[in-house]
Amino acid sequence: MTRSVKGRILTPAGAVEGALRIGAQGRIEAIEGSPVDPAQVRDGTGPFILPGFIDLHVHGGAGRDIMEGGDAALQVARKHAEHGTTALLATTMTAPPEDLRLSLEAVGALCRAGAPGAARVLGMHLEGPFINKGKLGAQPDFARPVSLAELRELDALAPVRLLTLAPEVPGNMEAIAELVAAGFRVQVGHTLGTYEDGVQALERGARGFTHLFNAMTPLHHRMPGMVGAALAHAQFAEIIPDLLHVHPGAIRAALRCIPGLYCVTDSTAATGMPDGEYKLGRQPVTKCLGGVRLADGTLAGSTLTMDRALRNLVDVIGITLPDAARRLATHAADFLGLADRGRLAVGAWADVVVLDRDLRVQEVFVEGGSIDVPHAG
Repeated sequence: MTRSVKGRILTPAGAVEGALRIGAQGRIEAIEGSPVDPAQVRDGTGPFILPGFIDLHVHGGAGRDIMEGGDAALQVARKHAEHGTTALLATTMTAPPEDLRLSLEAVGALCRAGAPGAARVLGMHLEGPFINKGKLGAQPDFARPVSLAELRELDALAPVRLLTLAPEVPGNMEAIAELVAAGFRVQVGHTLGTYEDGVQALERGARGFTHLFNAMTPLHHRMPGMVGAALAHAQFAEIIPDLLHVHPGAIRAALRCIPGLYCVTDSTAATGMPDGEYKLGRQPVTKCLGGVRLADGTLAGSTLTMDRALRNLVDVIGITLPDAARRLATHAADFLGLADRGRLAVGAWADVVVLDRDLRVQEVFVEGGSIDVPHAG
């Protein structure tokens, strides 16, 4: 069975007013229509048809946390799909080995089988445990140096598509080249490292930075820190555009400096839920005033969804809708080496989000399958 979605379609070659046809195998069969002047992309009344969002940093949602195991990842993937996310990486906390195994066993089954009505879980992002004890942020204190043997054991349970490490931790810098050769993507985060550490990590094969500006040494004009290394040298980095984690001015600076800057939510179990108490791994956290914090006030992930991130980028930061779509989908797909996701092109997976003129989600398709969007107007 094929179906068509009509509206203003954002393709890699520019916007088209017309129809996108989804084939029976869940891929895009055709895109037909008339080109739209780039300066007039937002002038229409909608609907706007964008590549489905790809979120490479997701801890939770709908009251569930990835570290729980069981069906938590499925419920998280369903909640985020309602907000236009069509693919994601389930993200761990720093934790003892047995906790990580519990989480990855459950996610591995979901990665292999998929599930209707949910975002595609592409694999794992190990945000911990290979980070600096002195820059835990909201992570529990189970940090340890990277171990290729442990990584291979975890990867056998669920595909580890990305891992965060602090390069200054003894042994971590030397391990980067070996990790990359073994097929793991490495990015720098939760680090007290210097500018020089960041540059060296990139030279050894690290490809990006975890939630840029947060949990890393800041930029100073005589000590540029890890932020300086990212701004001066990175091709890719994550950023959390909830307007709490990073000031809009800092987001604008990063957009000018890092070609492949892409957005993540760093979302927690509190996403899509009322104010109250939740868990982030083993940590109790509180949702209030639009954020999630530990008892001492430390930010502990977010309640951001990718559709809100889109509106923040366009309406507050002031970038164009096509650029925002790249930051929410294409660059993340490129970072993972996925040529058939993150773009609306013939042959790509039909991962599609349909938005009204106010950029509110109306329809979502994951690999051609329709997602229920209860809040659609």
